Amino acid sequence: MVNSNTIIFYYITIIDNINLVIVKNGAIFVYRIYTMEFQLKFKVNQSLFLKDPEGSTVGKAIVAKSIDLIYNIGFEQFTFKKLAQEINTTEATIYRYFSSKHKLLLYIMSWYWQYLEFLTKMRLSNVKNSREKLELVLEIITYNFIPEDNLLDFNLDYLNAIVISESSKAYLVKEVDVINNDLAYTPLKNYCFYISKIIKEFQPDYEFPNSLASTLLETSHSQRFFSEHLNRLTDNQDKTHHNAYVLSYLNQLLFSVLK
Repeated sequence: MVNSNTIIFYYITIIDNINLVIVKNGAIFVYRIYTMEFQLKFKVNQSLFLKDPEGSTVGKAIVAKSIDLIYNIGFEQFTFKKLAQEINTTEATIYRYFSSKHKLLLYIMSWYWQYLEFLTKMRLSNVKNSREKLELVLEIITYNFIPEDNLLDFNLDYLNAIVISESSKAYLVKEVDVINNDLAYTPLKNYCFYISKIIKEFQPDYEFPNSLASTLLETSHSQRFFSEHLNRLTDNQDKTHHNAYVLSYLNQLLFSVLK
């Protein structure tokens, strides 16, 4: 059975004489032939929305502006009423796309994990050494890279900050099992599994690759948050360079565990 996270392996469609659309490994590239510009888009589980936001200008504005608004005021203060005011529409219009703000949060989290998996696979595509692969993975999950915003419809810096502060609210909920049954967490699981395979490549006899992969992801979030806001829960003495500190810590942690 094909679900909304299933990858269409590869096809090319000519739209007109200017644009070329390529779908490959779950990412949709929109190329502008003469300027060679392109953007990344990902398929998100259909259980998370009522109407695909990628299908309209209003839908895209809902997602993009919700990222900006959640970043600025936090998920607790975020409401569809405030979002509607930001994009000059009505709450009813937003509810045609998303049944709740939690589903909207799940949507943007799903997009983020697919983006990180895509970015990781691209950056590791020509890397042979498994230790180097793991080091690059840590750079990506701790956001120690320069995002190519011209490829995206969203502000990736804002989205990363939301993941740091709000992502646990996507699954630390009473309805987690119901949401999980709808495959809403598949992108996160897929990314963890991809990292776990690299861990096994580096140390085939390691017993807990999935647990270690998910621990690395969660620790990258919690330590970044603590470093910024609850500094005494970390060892980041200068209280700056938060991403670099977390990267250093995770490198020490990972390669102390893996011998």
